[in-house]
Amino acid sequence: MDVSTLRRRVCTAILVSSFTLAWMNVSAQEPIASDYVIEHFEVGEDAYVRALALSEATNSLWVGTSSGVIEIDISDDSPRQTFTRADGLANEYVFAIGVAPSGAVWFGTNAGGASVYDKGEWETYFPMHGLADYWVYAFDFDDDENVWIGTWEGANYFNSATKEFTTYRDELINIWVYGVDIDKQGAVWLGTEGGVTLYDHGDWKSWNHTDGLGAPDTTGLPSSPNTGLGTRSRHDLNVTTDGSLTYNPNYVFSVKVDDTGRGMWFGTWGGGASLFDGESHWMNYTVDDGLSGNLVYSLAQAPDETMWFGTDNGISSFDGENWHVYRDGLPGRHFYAIAVQENGVVWAGTKGAVVKLTPVSKESD
Repeated sequence: MDVSTLRRRVCTAILVSSFTLAWMNVSAQEPIASDYVIEHFEVGEDAYVRALALSEATNSLWVGTSSGVIEIDISDDSPRQTFTRADGLANEYVFAIGVAPSGAVWFGTNAGGASVYDKGEWETYFPMHGLADYWVYAFDFDDDENVWIGTWEGANYFNSATKEFTTYRDELINIWVYGVDIDKQGAVWLGTEGGVTLYDHGDWKSWNHTDGLGAPDTTGLPSSPNTGLGTRSRHDLNVTTDGSLTYNPNYVFSVKVDDTGRGMWFGTWGGGASLFDGESHWMNYTVDDGLSGNLVYSLAQAPDETMWFGTDNGISSFDGENWHVYRDGLPGRHFYAIAVQENGVVWAGTKGAVVKLTPVSKESD
């Protein structure tokens, strides 16, 4: 199929397991706070954008949704190709995307294991191959392209040379792993539903709210039943009976090593964003400081060292001194994924759409 046919196919919608997967630029606005222009692209009314990953080498933005995957050419924001189960993806609901240094793209799915797309070929890993679980939430790669994987049954280390998995469960503070990031020294930071665990060249250490992770609740949210170290049922979401959010500062949904050397960032469920120096000092940021929402789904850092946060109430940026909040003109409130290009363009995913924030001084022609 040529690209023009693909574009027509995508923009007229693709039926995927009763959902619609589409890519359509539906709006552009005047500059907003901090001199950004906002656009958003539809991916289907019922599709949640759970994962975004950039591959600058191929000018690609990979968009993982609850209905499948779209690869976008970021040179002109056009779709290159889409993937569903029929194309080789293990499951249409994609929670995580990781782009390896070689260019291979890993997809973590809901109940479908991990699928790898490399130069037109697919390979899928299930527990029968050594993967810890069918639910996969995070990836990161070491210098040898070995893969650390976060799942609902612990963390995996995948040896890319031998294709062998090692699973870690007992070493973790909690087995539900949602975030993984590797620092410049090769230490692995794991965000779980019970706190943070560090794997540092054979040594393990963990922290939770009692150590400083997550701010005290100032919003009046009810506490989650698992604010300790326990693991809830897979169907017992962190919401109340009326659907409102709960407060669980131990629940770490996102992890990002700060490239400035300030430490590690953790996005919590109701406890805001936590910055940890790796030793003993925690700094917690909430809506009282300028964060747009206290539930932080996603974290990314721009080349100019600005941190970006996708929250339950819009998008925030923090340059180390000043906070900016972005809500006006956005097509949603909950932003589950965020990614930043080398030129400072920010992409963020919500229900039904992907948002693009373009710096005015760097806006494409």
